[in-house]
Amino acid sequence: MNKKHNTIKDYTADSIQSLEGIEHIRLRPSMYIGDVGIRGLHHLVYEVIDNSVDEALAGFCNKIWLTIHKNGFISVLDNGRGIPIDIHKKEGKSALEVVMTKIGAGGKFDKNSYKVSGGLHGVGISCVNALSKKLIVTIYRNGKIYQQEYLKGKALYPVKCLGKTNMQGTKISYLADHSIFNSIIYNYEILANRLKELSFLNKGLYLFLKDERENIKEHFFSKNGLKEYLQILDKNQETLTKNILFLEEEKENTIVEVAMQYNTSFKEKIVSYVNNINTYEGGTHLSGFRRALTRTFKKYVDGYSILSNKIELTGDDFREGITAIISVRVMEPQFEGQTKTKLSNHEVGGIVDKIVGETLYNYLEEHPSDRKKIIDKIILAAKARQAAKKARELIQKKTTISSILPGKLADCSYNNPESCEIYLVEGDSAGGTAKQGRDRNFQAILPLRGKILNVEKAMQYKIFENEEIKNIFTSLGVSIGTDGTEEDKKILNIKKLRYNKIIIMTDADIDGSHISTLILTLFFRYMKPLIEKGHIYIATPPLYLIQKGNHYQYAWNDQERENIIRKLGGRKSVNIQRYKGLGEMNAEQLWETTMNPKKRTLRKVNIDDYSEADKIFSILMGDEVPPRRNFIEQNAIYAKIDV
Repeated sequence: MNKKHNTIKDYTADSIQSLEGIEHIRLRPSMYIGDVGIRGLHHLVYEVIDNSVDEALAGFCNKIWLTIHKNGFISVLDNGRGIPIDIHKKEGKSALEVVMTKIGAGGKFDKNSYKVSGGLHGVGISCVNALSKKLIVTIYRNGKIYQQEYLKGKALYPVKCLGKTNMQGTKISYLADHSIFNSIIYNYEILANRLKELSFLNKGLYLFLKDERENIKEHFFSKNGLKEYLQILDKNQETLTKNILFLEEEKENTIVEVAMQYNTSFKEKIVSYVNNINTYEGGTHLSGFRRALTRTFKKYVDGYSILSNKIELTGDDFREGITAIISVRVMEPQFEGQTKTKLSNHEVGGIVDKIVGETLYNYLEEHPSDRKKIIDKIILAAKARQAAKKARELIQKKTTISSILPGKLADCSYNNPESCEIYLVEGDSAGGTAKQGRDRNFQAILPLRGKILNVEKAMQYKIFENEEIKNIFTSLGVSIGTDGTEEDKKILNIKKLRYNKIIIMTDADIDGSHISTLILTLFFRYMKPLIEKGHIYIATPPLYLIQKGNHYQYAWNDQERENIIRKLGGRKSVNIQRYKGLGEMNAEQLWETTMNPKKRTLRKVNIDDYSEADKIFSILMGDEVPPRRNFIEQNAIYAKIDV
C-alpha cells in the first residue's frame, strides 16, 4: 500500500469541509448516481467501498469487509482511522454528522487528509445516506466505539459513545430506500466483480465479500496487481511478446501505473482508471499513453529497411493487438460529466506521456526480440489497413448507388425505412420459404450462404472483401466512413439505413445459434451504432409442432413441449415434429410462428456492459475452441440475448 501521508491525530474535524445540504439528492437521485435501477443501486455500494479504499490509498487501511444481509441491508467495515467524531467548528455539530449529511463534505477536499480519492468526491457517503431508508454508522476510534443513526439522510440523535474497543475503523450499514429504487435486490456477481477489480488496482488490499442470503463467502487479494489483471484480460489470446511491460512511477503528485503486452489478435484493448474509477470514455491519461506509444515506436519504424515504399502509419497501427491497463492516482481529478467516465486534467496527459515514453523506450532497447515482433506486426497492420481502406471504399461506392442491391435480396415495396424490416436468413432454402411467407409490403429477406466469416479472427481487409458481408452492408444501406477526418473514416454511417428492424433468423439449434453469434459479432465489431440505436433483433422460431387430430400447437422449448403433451392427454395421443431447421416449415407456418408481428416474439439486442460484451465476443469467436463451444451450448439458445 501507499505510504502514510499524515497521522490519525491530523485527521480531525478541522479536516472536514462542508459545502451544502442533501435535500436535492432525494428529489433528483439520477443526477447523482445515474439511475434508480440496478446500476444506481449498486453504485451506492461502490460509494461506501470507495471511502474505505481511500483510507487504503492514504496508507491507513488494508482490510475491507462487505456483507449483503438477508434483510436488505448492506454493511461495509474497514480497519482505517475511523471518521472523526469531534465537533466541527463551522457547523457546530460532529464532523461525522457533517460528512454524512452535507454534499461535498469530507476529508477529500483537505489536501493534507487524502492525497487521492475515488468516489463522488465526498458527495458519495451523504448521497448514500440521503437515498437510504435507514443508515447506521459505527466508528472505532481512539479506543472507543461511537454510533449515530439516520433516517432518510437525517440524524436521529447526536453521536453517542457505546463503550471501549481495541478495534479501529468505520462500519456503515444501510438499507436503500425502496420508495426510490425500482428494486433493492443485489446482484452478487456485480459486487464480486467490482471487489475483484479493486483488488487488482490496489495490490496488497484484502477485500472480503459475504452474502448471507446464499451463505457464500469469497475474498479478493492481488500480490502483483495490474500484471495479474492483464493476464486475465488476455487469457483467451495468444501472446506475441514474451514479457509484460510494467511501470509504476510518481511525478508531480500523480502516480502512474501501467501494464501492457501485445498479442496476435487484430484488436486494441486498453482499460483505463483514475483513482480506481473505470474511465470508459478515456480522457487525457489515455491520450497521453497513446501519444507515447506512437512517438516511441515511430522512432524505430521510420528507420526500418522494409519500409522502402514508405507506408503511411497511423496511431491504430501501433495499437493493433495491444492489451493495456492504465491506472493513475490524481490529487484533484476533473471529469467530464457527473458519472466520471472521462478525465479532463490537462497536466495528467503530459505526465503519462513522459513516464510511458521513457519506460517503453528502455524496454524496447532491452528486449530486441519483442521489439522486432511488435514492429513486424505494426507494418503488417498498416498494409492490412490500406487494403481494408480500398475494400471499404468499394462498399461505400456500392451503397451510394441505391439501385445496385444484391441479387439475392428480396426487397419490400414500402419506401419508408421506419415501417420496413429485413430478415437475415440462414441458407437459400429457408430464405426461399421466408420469401413466400413474408408480407412483401414491409418485410425484406436476405438469405446468407452458410456461416459468414468470423470477423473476430479475420484481418480487416478480408472482412470488407467478403461477399456475404458486402451484401449485408449494401442491403442495409450503411457504409463505413464519412468525408471527414481520418478518425471519421472508421465510423459507421447509418443516415441511409433502409430498415428500422434488422432481424437475424437462424435455425433453433446449436449451429443456428453459432451463425447468429457470427452475425452479432459482425454487428458488435463493425456496426455497433445499429445495436446502440435498437435496430438489431433475433427471431425465435419454434422447436416443436405438436398435433392431436386437427388441433396443433407450437413449443419453443422442452418445458413447453411437455406442458402441451400433458394438456393433450399424453405422448401416445399426440404427434410431435421436431424442427431441425427453418426449411422444414412451410411458408404459412413460418409466417404464423416467427414473422407475423401480431404473434411473433423478437429478442432485442442490447449492450449493457461494453467491456463484458467485448470479453464475451473474444471468448465466443476467438482462437480458443472449448470455451466458445461451451458458452454457445449453455447460453445462445436461451430466450434472452443481452450483451
